[in-house]
Amino acid sequence: MNISVTAEPRAEDATVIDKNLDAFNETAFGPAERMPLSVLVHDENGTLVAGINGMTSWGWLYVQRLWVSESDRGKGVAGKMLAAAEEEARKRGCRGAYIDAVNPVALKSYKRQGYTEFGVIKQFAAGLDRTFLQKTL
Repeated sequence: MNISVTAEPRAEDATVIDKNLDAFNETAFGPAERMPLSVLVHDENGTLVAGINGMTSWGWLYVQRLWVSESDRGKGVAGKMLAAAEEEARKRGCRGAYIDAVNPVALKSYKRQGYTEFGVIKQFAAGLDRTFLQKTL
């Protein structure tokens, strides 16, 4: 057995790992039915000023990334995007959503939207905790 560590795996190796883990998980838990989900916010000039990238899978919405431009922060944009993502997730048959935050301002925003903590990694980065949150849809 030869164990190697790399920051640049061959694409075919990464594909083998993904396919085999997906096959195992689908046998154990049922079809993942992964589907990307993005919410995009453009200003009047067509410039992207905020967005969410995530996915739905196994009946859950995972909000992987949520960004709001500095000039649009504090205007309720994150809440509106989360609501839009959650509505689409409901249409896809999702029963819940999850997200995580390191930024304390983002954490407060997610809690305002009804997300509740279910786990924390203390001192994750820059002296801040990483908080995991979920919400029933």
